Amino acid sequence: MINTPPGPTLLGFDVFLVGTILAGIAALAVMFAIYAAVTVRDPMAKRVKTLNARREQLKAGIITSAAKKRVSIVRKNETTDKMRSALEGMKVLQDTELKKIQQKLAQAGIRNKEIAVAVVFGRLILPIVFGILAVILFYFSDTFPEWGPLKRFFGFAAMTVGAYKAPDIYIKNLISKRSDAIRKGLPDALDLLVICAEAGLTVDAAFNRVARELGRAYPELGDEFTLTAIELAFLTERKQAFNNLAYRVDLDAVRGVVTTMIQTERYGTPLASALRVLSAEFRNERMMRAEEKAARLPAIMTVPLILFILPTLFVVILGPAACSISDTFASGVMKPK
Repeated sequence: MINTPPGPTLLGFDVFLVGTILAGIAALAVMFAIYAAVTVRDPMAKRVKTLNARREQLKAGIITSAAKKRVSIVRKNETTDKMRSALEGMKVLQDTELKKIQQKLAQAGIRNKEIAVAVVFGRLILPIVFGILAVILFYFSDTFPEWGPLKRFFGFAAMTVGAYKAPDIYIKNLISKRSDAIRKGLPDALDLLVICAEAGLTVDAAFNRVARELGRAYPELGDEFTLTAIELAFLTERKQAFNNLAYRVDLDAVRGVVTTMIQTERYGTPLASALRVLSAEFRNERMMRAEEKAARLPAIMTVPLILFILPTLFVVILGPAACSISDTFASGVMKPK
């Protein structure tokens, strides 16, 4: 029986085995990248469908005067209806809290207000479910036998509190990502609005044109501008359309734009000059944020430099010298006297 000689090793690991695993991971990454590039979809397709549905709702008269209540003609989801009934039976569904969640959902890009009921229901059910799982995991199983009573209690508390906060953390993360995406495209959108205003377009036509131009680069901003253009065309009060834009976007910059648009509509001030000032201000703010991130970069790179780059550099520089010294000592020891 022939024994194959062992392959070269590095830090106790077989070089051929590690290389094979890394090559497989690289091949999978290339295949995933090709698949993502081939199956890319238009980011505006689903949004346009939703906005068209919104247009049809406005045409049907769902939005009336400010004194009248909004009447929904869309069939409610049976699951959310059951959740609402259960929450109302337990007296834990408050209108003020429901409105806050609905605004957060709108800021996260979720148009369906009935999901707010599911969020409240999740806050109630998830701590119970994960609390029971934590009790089984930490007290009735041998998963962590070395843990004492204090660690088990902290594990139970962490799982329960984390389950309660999970819906809010998820929605907050969506709001943060969407707000950052809108913030990046806002100066360009204001520049295009200035051009459209100077070209003689109306406000709703200008919003619609900007949404078409920036829809692919900034789909979130294009979504909001398209919806605002639709509401400007169908709502009886144009101020309400601008207020809805500020309601759906959690940015001070957007609220400033909305205030400017409302003042322009009320007092007849030049729209182009006001938007030009706002655009310059937002560009300066974006540049300041970029400079702030660049100034923080040396401090952020210190830890990765010490942990990852310097050890590799030492191995590359000192490795050959250490190998030659080791070979010299080995040959000196094995040399007969």
